[in-house]
Amino acid sequence: MTTNGDQPAERPLSAIPEDQDVGPEVPADGDGDLLGPVLPKAKRRKIVEHEATFLEALPSGAMYERSWMHRDTITHVAVAPAAEFFITASCDGHLKFWKKKAEGLEFAKHFRAHIGPIVGLAVSHDSTLLVSISSDKTVKVYDVNTCDMMSMLRLPFVPSCAEWIYQKGEAKARLAIADRDSPAVHVFDVRGGTNEALETFSVHRAPISAMSYNAVHDVVISIDDRGVIEYWSATTHGFPAEGVQFRSTLDTDLYACAKVKATTRDIAFSRDGSQFAMLCSDRRVRVWRFATGKLRRTYDESLDAANELQRAGPESLRLDPIDFGRRQALDKEFAAEGSASETAAATPAANVVFDESGNFVLYPTLLGIKVVNLVTNRVARVIGFGEANERFIMTALFQGSQRPDVSKAARLADSNRAPTKDPTLVACAFRRQRLYIFSRREPADYDDATAGRDVFNEKPPADEMLAIEDGGPEGGVGELPRGAIIHTTRGDIHCKLFPDECPKTVENFTTHAKNAYYEGIIFHRVIKGFMIQTGDPLGDGTGGASIWGAEFGDEFSRALRHDRPFTLSMANSGPSTNGSQFFITTVPTPWLDNKHSIFGRVVKGADVVLAIERAKTDRNDKPVDDIKIVNIENLTSVE
Repeated sequence: MTTNGDQPAERPLSAIPEDQDVGPEVPADGDGDLLGPVLPKAKRRKIVEHEATFLEALPSGAMYERSWMHRDTITHVAVAPAAEFFITASCDGHLKFWKKKAEGLEFAKHFRAHIGPIVGLAVSHDSTLLVSISSDKTVKVYDVNTCDMMSMLRLPFVPSCAEWIYQKGEAKARLAIADRDSPAVHVFDVRGGTNEALETFSVHRAPISAMSYNAVHDVVISIDDRGVIEYWSATTHGFPAEGVQFRSTLDTDLYACAKVKATTRDIAFSRDGSQFAMLCSDRRVRVWRFATGKLRRTYDESLDAANELQRAGPESLRLDPIDFGRRQALDKEFAAEGSASETAAATPAANVVFDESGNFVLYPTLLGIKVVNLVTNRVARVIGFGEANERFIMTALFQGSQRPDVSKAARLADSNRAPTKDPTLVACAFRRQRLYIFSRREPADYDDATAGRDVFNEKPPADEMLAIEDGGPEGGVGELPRGAIIHTTRGDIHCKLFPDECPKTVENFTTHAKNAYYEGIIFHRVIKGFMIQTGDPLGDGTGGASIWGAEFGDEFSRALRHDRPFTLSMANSGPSTNGSQFFITTVPTPWLDNKHSIFGRVVKGADVVLAIERAKTDRNDKPVDDIKIVNIENLTSVE
């Protein structure tokens, strides 16, 4: 249609149908008139519906809420979700059951199970049976619901791993045990009352290092020392007839580990049996689709990848350089011990766990325990990111619901109450005798220092005994001073101390004060708009020692933060390197939280602190004119 001068009539935008494109038409596929490349259609970013709900069902603590002890290094953790039990094992052959409560855990039972180290734990898919195997060639079987040992087997070989391979309702409770020195797999009926194997067969050409049962498809996946992965039927022990979409492993990615000579000591299945994952010896997390044997995701968690993340990764995942260096050194020690045959049995095996939805995997890294969204391919959170002194290794996840422990009458009267959800992750760490509990709660603030988050349910090792037994000149925690006056050449600084929250730090500070250790020491580092630092007898920031002669650990509390000026905090060169040096902040410094131990606050004399801060300094932040501590006077209380 045209108007005056045959000019096209203008159409208002409102007259154009919504389904009509505005602008040049995009040629249809196969248009022969189009020359040159065609831009591909933009892919829509994948999302997980109700992601926030799924994350609500996972632990989120940046610090562990509580820890309990074994007598020796913990090497295995497992969970029986239907029975609401966690099970832990240590390298001295001891086993402990922990009952999941409405909030946290409760110790249930202790077994001196084996003479040698425990090399494997396995819980049946219905959470009724547990097996522990040891290098002493014994096998112990437990009833999880009653926490009782029900049978014992003596083997003619050293086992490497074990797995339950029976379906719910079967008369025989079949247990598969792999030989450490041959490819053989031996199947036992633990209810049969005999040490004789029902069957012995081989599906590999090398000893098996890990195997896991997919109860949905009645199929076992195993991996050997060469990294070769095999599928086999739990019933016939041959290639599965159903549930898989391939007939040859050459059509899959099951040789991904063998190609790089990597293996693993743990295989995890998603709840629906559609995926399985491994944290391999080459520090890669690999996730496969069960039906096709194709890799879905691969995540590089090597030290090189950690260095690159520290250099150019998101700010939220970067660490203080000193903190990162210490974690990196600890990670290298873990890698060295895990690969050495003589120490492997006492070193936990790193593992992967799926959440209930199958959309997330959780696995331990140098930074903490990562929660990765498999759909969006992003890190959703890092559990335990604030724990600089622990290298978490093996984890077990519980996402079920519990009802509070109340009487039967109360339960009947309140039967409509929704079960309590308390997602809990239990982890063990490198060279640690403790199991660490993560939840959606941060550590509680305890008024009684003896009731802190680290429970001493066993006799502590020598380094921990130092913290709780060596009372020092001031005696117990209850007798520690609760205040101090720092007399300086510029005036007096009155401080309130926190012996309940950080007894070791306060004991160290007040004992040094009583022994005249700080007399004549200068403020060697003064930075305007930041802090004033002292406590070094050498006067250059490189000296100082604790009252015990060695460096001592950090003490952090949620109630004590660098959220205000005039905070007393310990100076250090990294986690758990406290000596005698301390500093007083002049502004809020929240980036120092969980890195430096707060042990006091200035209650009077802030003007003296600011006067010292304004002192003229040289290029090394040292005052040109010396400002000294005359002495420090301890006080039993502070008004």
